[in-house]
Amino acid sequence: MTVAERHGEILARIAAACARAGRDPSQVRLLGATKQVPPEAIREAHKAGLRIVGENRLQEALPKLDALADLPGLEWHFIGPIQSRKARDVARRFACAQSVDREKVARLLSQHAAEAGRRLRVLVEVNVGGEGSKTGCPPGEAEALVRLCAELPALEPAGLMAVPPFTDDPEAGRPFHRRLRALRDALRDRLGMPGLRELSTGMSRDYEIAVEEGATIVRVGTTLFGPRPAAQERADD
Repeated sequence: MTVAERHGEILARIAAACARAGRDPSQVRLLGATKQVPPEAIREAHKAGLRIVGENRLQEALPKLDALADLPGLEWHFIGPIQSRKARDVARRFACAQSVDREKVARLLSQHAAEAGRRLRVLVEVNVGGEGSKTGCPPGEAEALVRLCAELPALEPAGLMAVPPFTDDPEAGRPFHRRLRALRDALRDRLGMPGLRELSTGMSRDYEIAVEEGATIVRVGTTLFGPRPAAQERADD
């Protein structure tokens, strides 16, 4: 299958998942996870209608941003761990930082975005599975971090992001997607933030279940662009 054909099939599956959950498909956006994906494949996906792409390695992302700067309406999200030395470029070059997981990163992003005269949309990354090998703040710390992002002058907190524990059975991940949605809903009510609507969760293996459980952004890589080298597929597919 071509990238365009895969794109159409994924959208159809998202629509079907929305129908099962009684949701409007327009509430869900497809993000193409483009680690190790060449610019030509991204161009093909854009031609098919893809408008959001996500990168998790800054050194790989920046050349692609430059090479694809001519594509109208293409929105770049940063979805990988944000180290202090990456914050400046993330704040200046991306439309959204999905992986804000600690105070230091939030303050640096706000500082650099303010210096560039822009506001940066951010998602707070939550480690819903409590896995020591993954980034993301503990669920109990998400409220304080969302509150901080709302107070910082150049950040616009838009929701939560998670990478649930890997499992060979996609259905086993359902409780983690559900937990993230419940946390988002609770924070939105307690903080009085109706704009806190995004739930970025679900990848190639489980995006349909994530949609059924309330995801507004699904991050799909291998199912859209084809397999990556085996060592990379599990990390962010």
